[in-house]
Amino acid sequence: MVTLQGVNPNMIANNLKPFLPTHPGEVLKDELEFRGISQRGFAQKIGVSYSVLNEVLNGKRALNTELAMMVAAALDVDAAPLLAMQNEYDMQMAERNVSFMEKLKSIRRVAAVF
Repeated sequence: MVTLQGVNPNMIANNLKPFLPTHPGEVLKDELEFRGISQRGFAQKIGVSYSVLNEVLNGKRALNTELAMMVAAALDVDAAPLLAMQNEYDMQMAERNVSFMEKLKSIRRVAAVF
């Protein structure tokens, strides 16, 4: 795909997508490690099970609003960027799902008739 100026929109810095999307859990895991906070201890302090926290930190579970707010309160950080990161991660993963993208194409064809 090339625009009128001969520049591929996928090569513009603001349009670049990372090869591997970053799950907010990765960032939180690094933050806990940097601060020397154990996952088990942190989970206990914020009142969630260790397995739930561990799954989020390892990108196996989405970071929901409530957990983001609890983590933000405990670490004195803003929850909004973490939730935005989760949303971007979810969007990128959906865009990589071939069957879902085919479904969207099909919906667009139907919607074009309206």
